Amino acid sequence: MRRFSLNQATTKYWPMEDLVAGCVDAGVTGVGLWREETAAYGLEKTAALVRDAGLAVTSLCRGGFFNSPDWYDENRRAIDEAATLGAPALVLVSGGLPQGSRDIDGARAQVGAAIGELVPHALSAGVQLAIEPLHPMFASDRCVVASLGQALDLAAPYPSEAVGVVVDTYHVWWDDQVWTQIERAGREKRIACFQVADWITPLPEGVLLGRGLPGAGSVELRRFREAVDATGFEGPVEVEVFHADVWARPGREVLDAALAGYREHVA
Repeated sequence: MRRFSLNQATTKYWPMEDLVAGCVDAGVTGVGLWREETAAYGLEKTAALVRDAGLAVTSLCRGGFFNSPDWYDENRRAIDEAATLGAPALVLVSGGLPQGSRDIDGARAQVGAAIGELVPHALSAGVQLAIEPLHPMFASDRCVVASLGQALDLAAPYPSEAVGVVVDTYHVWWDDQVWTQIERAGREKRIACFQVADWITPLPEGVLLGRGLPGAGSVELRRFREAVDATGFEGPVEVEVFHADVWARPGREVLDAALAGYREHVA
């Protein structure tokens, strides 16, 4: 349980101060933060709040969206924010196809080139860029990187301390190559962040908010944890859930449910 980290997205409407106090009260030692909520509370104020509470920031979401005109400046800002918060990894959601384009290979190549432009700044800031593959249903509008293998291929030209990958069970559980690719990620020292959420059906309209708390769906979560552990990864395990019904519940109730599901189905 010492590795459990609560990703802020799981308790989306829990105010920052309550989130931090709730984690401390529950014995949780790590939190994954989001840029929007951090900016709303204040970057320096958030950094001080978390630091004074003795919590580790396990990741910052998110950078990426390399199909946006301002991607370079925006991602440099995100790297700096991660450094201020003490987050070791900045999660990158790469963005979908450029408007009017059907060239998914070209879009992926652009992601790799864009990451390369950010590597010097990431190295100087001590922040690892963490490429997150998303489920293929998001490829057109949200993330052209649709498998762990693709993410590792994009990371390969760059130093592992600068560029890694995210293993998120919700997005990669369907892939029959994922176990081989997790082993590869371990060999290449690329696992920057490990996130768990369950896959539940039917998916809601818009599909984005279809994640479940551990144990609510179809994913062999413990198998993923064991596979990631087998690579030598000893870092935090973030529970990251997007679901309207989860968000509607009190934050502490959700945290307790996440801890119980983690204990039973992950740890």
